[in-house]
Amino acid sequence: MLKNNPSTYPLAPLLSLTQGIHWSHQRLLAVASQLSMLVIGMIILTNLIITLGERRLQEEWATQRYSELQTIGTLITDKVSFQQFRTQIFANGELLKQYLSNPTAKQQLKLQEAWLDLVKHIPELLGIALYDPQGNYKFSTPSNFSKDALPPTLLGASRNMGGKEVYTSPLEFVPIEGMLEPYMYQMAWLEKPDQSSMGYLVTYNSMVQMLEAIKPAFSSNKSPMLVLDTQGLLYAGASDLAPLSNMPETLGASLRQSYPALWRDMSMSNFGQFHGEEATFVYLKIELTAQPETRREYFLLSYVRNSDIAARFSQWQNIVIVASLILTVLAAWVVLLSHMYRLQQRSRQYSIDVANGLFNSDIGFMMVNENARVISANTKAAEATLVPLDELTDRSLQRTLCLDDRTYAELMEQVHKTGQWSGEISLESINGPTLRVHIRQAPRASRGSPHLLITLEDISELVSSKEQAFLSELLCDSTVATALTDANGKLIKINPVFDALMQLNGDLNQDLASLLANDLGNQWQRISAQIAMQGQWQGQILCSPKQAHSNCLQATLKGHVAADGEIDYIVCTLEQAAERGRGTEKRSLVPHRSTILLSLVDLERYFNSLPPPSRLSSSLLLMDINPEGLLSHMSDIDQLANRQQEVEVQLLLEIPANYQILHWQLGKLIVMLPDTDATHAHNFALNMMEKLNGNGLGEGISIGIAGYQEGQTLEQYLNNAEVALKRAKQNNDQNIGQAFTRHQS
Repeated sequence: MLKNNPSTYPLAPLLSLTQGIHWSHQRLLAVASQLSMLVIGMIILTNLIITLGERRLQEEWATQRYSELQTIGTLITDKVSFQQFRTQIFANGELLKQYLSNPTAKQQLKLQEAWLDLVKHIPELLGIALYDPQGNYKFSTPSNFSKDALPPTLLGASRNMGGKEVYTSPLEFVPIEGMLEPYMYQMAWLEKPDQSSMGYLVTYNSMVQMLEAIKPAFSSNKSPMLVLDTQGLLYAGASDLAPLSNMPETLGASLRQSYPALWRDMSMSNFGQFHGEEATFVYLKIELTAQPETRREYFLLSYVRNSDIAARFSQWQNIVIVASLILTVLAAWVVLLSHMYRLQQRSRQYSIDVANGLFNSDIGFMMVNENARVISANTKAAEATLVPLDELTDRSLQRTLCLDDRTYAELMEQVHKTGQWSGEISLESINGPTLRVHIRQAPRASRGSPHLLITLEDISELVSSKEQAFLSELLCDSTVATALTDANGKLIKINPVFDALMQLNGDLNQDLASLLANDLGNQWQRISAQIAMQGQWQGQILCSPKQAHSNCLQATLKGHVAADGEIDYIVCTLEQAAERGRGTEKRSLVPHRSTILLSLVDLERYFNSLPPPSRLSSSLLLMDINPEGLLSHMSDIDQLANRQQEVEVQLLLEIPANYQILHWQLGKLIVMLPDTDATHAHNFALNMMEKLNGNGLGEGISIGIAGYQEGQTLEQYLNNAEVALKRAKQNNDQNIGQAFTRHQS
């Protein structure tokens, strides 16, 4: 049997469509993230190399500058020593001795002219002065120096130096031609052979001229060099180049105030380097004199601007940047090539997997050539066509699918026109299954006719299921009203009789509780519980309550239990029930109206809705099925829960319709008894105990009964029942106790 299906059947992707490179979103994100990380990494690496290169160059320049400072310091010390020697020579000069031995005006003029000639020819020598033995000024070469008397500490017996020694003063400032000039003076003692003082010779030496004479020792004439004392005051170097923003600009300014960080580093060491934001500094502490009494210490400070280092390193920086760009481009190209290679490898592997999966899957596949003969097939195709796999090769498609000439011609005509065909083919003639067949033309590999790709799927079970469903519909199409619902009573499927009986007109958006609200609505929870415990529920309902003489319907609700033990479907049948005489049989057919409440709020709502006379004459029964010692012979709590369910079922079967049960907690039940005094409540309790004992459920059960007192709340009512339950547990005869059952007059 052949059934044509115009809908296309989903076919596995063709090999030609899976070959090639397909950039997925994940792949594009991976490439973008890798390239971003590459660029960021190369930028960081380039900056690191440039920074390290500049720092290395700074250290090299600083090392070189420190060596120059050491040389300059040595030269300055030598200069000061030479100046002391020169001062001593001036003190021992013949002209000075002649003047001291014969202090006439002519000798003084001759001495001053000789001194003036020395000052003109020695740049760092600013002037020479002579003082008498009392330290008072006598005469000097023309200069701007003070003519005050010498300090008393350098005169007479109070002095610490004398003889051939020369005193060197600290650096001081003197205005010369409108500008401050840093200088130091040296004093020689003029003594007679008996070591008595004849006076004092003082020479003034310029620090600036001394540095200018030594400056060629620097590698560059533009290199700054500053002289500072141990308190941070600047004595030389202020006019060298443009100073930095935080360096002192005038003589006498304090480095301690302008650059505290640098001065802190200098004050803690005699030499070293300091890397600032604008420059790298090199400093060295030197001593101008070696005598402990006249110890003079000063700092030589020089610096190298970072901008000069960057300018010197700019060529290498450009080389590093160009090299980094080239490496980045090459690395990016490698990343793209690696992804291309992986995509190609994956595409080839995927094509191979598809080709293998084409003949190693759960669906039958066959490939047919232009002559309609099978050239390849898999195991599933052989099983579907009931032909051995080795015999399928070179077998005609018509013979394999057991098609007659007319059907085969129609099939091939549609394939040649539309490129595909889908339909169902039955192999009943060879006791085979029913197959769903999809035939599709493969892409042309040559100028000849294209090959055909055929998929075969066994749908025998589907066909059988459809037939069984059809038979089930025929079976349900009877005179008995039948409905299938879920566990909550929601309609899923109904037969025509049920539809006509309930006048639904095919509307399934209903449930049994609402359709039969007068008979099942207020007790649906109890019915569901009984179906869950006993598997079904039966009762009579009045489908037409307005017609007094109509027959009742026998309702049967049968539950279908799933694998997890829960009810998943309910089958409801409604059929006419025969009329019965009045008596005890009628009560058994009347459905129970009580439901088991699960919340104390629901019971309170029920309690408040009672009419005042019914509430005033009501009783409250509290049943405890879990007394002390009862669990000693039970395996676990689940057994107690099962026992409580059995007690609840027994109560539902025997309790009057106007009584209400509450499942308060595990092991305790509450029964509200409207219009029932204490005597009738006690009789009801005795009757229930007899029924429970008869079913083997009365062991260890205690019942407390309380009567309603006017103005009580439900909570007070329940507390009174608790008191009655305690009395019942103390009574070993009947296990029934009462409390607050007499109305107060």
